[in-house]
Amino acid sequence: MRRIVLGTIAALTAVLLTPAAQAQCPQVDHAVAPHVDQPVDQHRGAAADRVPALHVKRLVTGLDHPWDVRPVGGGRLLYTQRDRATVSLWANGTKHVVQGFPTGSVWVSGETGLMGLETDADFATNHRFYTCQGGFTGGGHHDVRVMSWTLDDALTSITGHEELLGGFPTTSGRHGGCRLLVVGDRMYVGTGDAARGRNPENKKSFGGKTLCLMLSGRPCPDNPFVHSGNRAKRYVQTYGHRNVQGIDRRRDGTLWSVEQGTYRDDEVNRLRNGGDYGYNPVPGYNESVPMTDQSLPGRQIRAVWRSGNPTRATSGGGWVYGKGLGAYDGTFAVAALKAERVLFLKISGKGKLLGVRVPPALRTYGRLRTVVDGPGNVFYVTTDNGSGRDAILAVRPRG
Repeated sequence: MRRIVLGTIAALTAVLLTPAAQAQCPQVDHAVAPHVDQPVDQHRGAAADRVPALHVKRLVTGLDHPWDVRPVGGGRLLYTQRDRATVSLWANGTKHVVQGFPTGSVWVSGETGLMGLETDADFATNHRFYTCQGGFTGGGHHDVRVMSWTLDDALTSITGHEELLGGFPTTSGRHGGCRLLVVGDRMYVGTGDAARGRNPENKKSFGGKTLCLMLSGRPCPDNPFVHSGNRAKRYVQTYGHRNVQGIDRRRDGTLWSVEQGTYRDDEVNRLRNGGDYGYNPVPGYNESVPMTDQSLPGRQIRAVWRSGNPTRATSGGGWVYGKGLGAYDGTFAVAALKAERVLFLKISGKGKLLGVRVPPALRTYGRLRTVVDGPGNVFYVTTDNGSGRDAILAVRPRG
């Protein structure tokens, strides 16, 4: 297993920051200390430092842009396909399209369609799941919205649904977001800015934000602007984002996001309530501005990791756990579309980047959309190549 670490000039095809990019991103200079032949977490011992070879299985095949996936027990998987606008169950080696899901009500355009998927904390008993998707609002208009769905006991048919929150901005379908995370009785939503320059810093817009809502649909009571007279502002948790593609919670309770950059600086951010992440592409939609513009009023929060130039087109990501994963255990795994790889970020308990590994076993499947932790030592990766050539990959350590 080849170890890839930031600051290593020799591994140009796998290193995330070139020397030039490092110079532009001083906030990650502290993270490049581990040498390619040194463990990145020495205090955890030899077992944690072992870098296992990975076994990859094309578990579910014949898919088209599978955007998100969740294990739902008994070896079964629930997943979405963006452009086909279907929710499906994979069980016992067979794919079942969920009946009663209104595919025709999903607005599909560009990067928008049936996107984020999340299951309720009590899914085993209430069979409730959530989607973030494009929708029609009448008069030829459309939005992005969060929906709640209930399945029958067989998990094969829809028995109920409701809209939890809608009105996220759209244009052509570009920068539609949209990732979901449920923690207990609350939901976090990562949105895109719809390629409109004023959205990210405008707290009265849902675009370019992370939002927090209770599963009842109300704003979370500890949101920073919950007492605002503006409805959208009450839901805002963080702002100043371009296109949030991943969001997950670490076991220590901290929240993290993955964001696509412009021609530079894909980002992994630690989310802090009320934080400004500094993307302000005005006038018009000016993508030459920094992803984190420190010239804006107030304080802008720097990314924990940035790609530099060029970008990797980072997408979904999350924390993966499993003692058998060795050095990958407890890392933040980020799928990359353009770079066609998974980046495993080792991050300290204080939120400092320690190093990055790119396993070669995941570099032969084309564009990769998301990474989702599974039971035991398994995690799942979805591909994003289109034309029915996509798959959900099951990844585990060999041996």
